[in-house]
Formats: sequence, C-alpha cells, structure tokens
Amino acid sequence: MSQTSAITNESPAVDRDSRLARFVDGDRFQAFIAGVIVLNALVLGAETYPAAVTDFGNVLVAMNEVCFGIFVVELVLRIASYGRRPWDFFRNGWNIFDLIVIGGVLIPAVREQAQLLRLLRLARITRLVRFLPDARILMLTVVKSIPSLFSMVVLTLLLLFIYGMLGWALFGEALPQTWGNVGQAMLTCFVLLTLENFPTYLEAAQPVSPFATLFFVSYVLLAAFIVFNMLIGIVIGSMERAREAQAATERALDESGLLQRIADMRESMEVLEAEVTAQVIAARREASPGS
Repeated sequence: MSQTSAITNESPAVDRDSRLARFVDGDRFQAFIAGVIVLNALVLGAETYPAAVTDFGNVLVAMNEVCFGIFVVELVLRIASYGRRPWDFFRNGWNIFDLIVIGGVLIPAVREQAQLLRLLRLARITRLVRFLPDARILMLTVVKSIPSLFSMVVLTLLLLFIYGMLGWALFGEALPQTWGNVGQAMLTCFVLLTLENFPTYLEAAQPVSPFATLFFVSYVLLAAFIVFNMLIGIVIGSMERAREAQAATERALDESGLLQRIADMRESMEVLEAEVTAQVIAARREASPGS
C-alpha cells in the first residue's frame, strides 16, 4: 500500500480481532473520543486565562489528566485490536502519530521539558482530524499535491527570476528601493503575485520606462492568473485522486470485513457441526444393544 493511503486507513491485509476492532472503529467510540479531544482543547484554552487558572487550576489539571488517561486507554485498545500481530499497528500513519503524541508524554525526559510537553498536549488536539473524514481527505490532498507543487514552485521561481532581471534592467537605477538588485526585484515580483500595491508600483515605474505598462501587465497575466490557476488545478486534481484512494480503501476494508465475518461464521458452523456429530455418535451408542 502507498504511503498516502496509509495515512488515513488501515491496510486491508491487516488481520485484527473482529470484536475489539469493530468496537474501537465504531461510530460511538470514535464520537466519544472526538468529544474528549474537544473537551481537552477547551481545557487547554482555559489554561491560557490567568483568572481561570487561579480559580479552577486544580480542576483544569485534573480534567487534563482524565483526558490523557482516556487517550492512553484508547491507544491500548487500538493496539490490542490487532491481536497476535501488534506490530501491524504501526502500518497506519495515524496510529504512529497517536503513539508519539500520547506515549511521548510518558517519557520522563519529555515531562521535564515544559515547552515540549505543551507542544505534545497541543498536538493531541490535532487528532480530531482522524475522526473527520473530509478533513482526512484534505490532508491526503495536501500530501498527494506535493510532487506537483514542487514543479510549480520551480516554475514560479524561474518566472520571478526572469521578471526580476527585467525589472532590474528597466527600473533598477531610478527605483533602487524596489528594483535595485535581483534579490530586491524578485521580492517585489513576489509581492505583486498577490496584486498588493500593484497600482503604486505601476505608477512609480511608468515615468521611468515606456515598457513599464507592458512589463507589469504581462507579469500579472502570467503570474497572478496562470500560476494561481495552475495551483487551483493541482489542488482539485489531487483532491479527486485523494477521494478515489479513500473510496478504494474503504471498499477494500468492507471486503476484508465481509471475509472476516464469513470466516467467523464458517468457524462457528464447524464447531456446531462437531457438536452435532458428537451428540449423534453418543445417541447411537446409547441406542446400541451392546451398550
């Protein structure tokens, strides 16, 4: 399975204890954990108010410890749901993240670092994304769009460099604060990507060169429109691939769950058949004249 698909779902090949797995993956349990995460977020937010810490400091600390205890129990249950193959727990990216942000707090060296401890406590809030399917798709979209975004970044830097050199050649001597060197010129072009102060830059450059209008208009058309449209296209395409990957993984999980239920039913039928056979043999022995 690819790395991106492992971020959101379990691998269909993972064999998990059916009852416990259905419990920890059930809607009620996940809704409960999501509620605890929200409660933990409220507690962390309340701790930023000095008055709340003064009046309810002990209560906030106790609530935070209770939330952390629930997260530890959840983590143990998730590991136990893998039965005799607990190492399969690490095949899921979210499981590894949960282990780091929850188990990391238990390390004595981490508990002594106040800043690191606060970061881990804050990271626990981001686990809420795990229980929001649409948010998981958005995160998967970001991951899938990274290769295409890298190409777009290279293209954007090339465009900034070319127009930065042109801007330096046209306006460098007259406008040294914005076009005095290629670095400053590229920074000015980067600011123009958002069309920030575009009329101001254009008005200042028009008296300097007759090509100022052509320079700025062509740059805005190439950068502000084409680059941004490419970015939107990359994000939309990545989101479609992410949704397809999510749907394919869910179908695989449904098939895996169905096969597991069929295997459980077959095992139950074999046990029942063995019991019936034993009862029939016992009845025949009792009915036999020589018994």
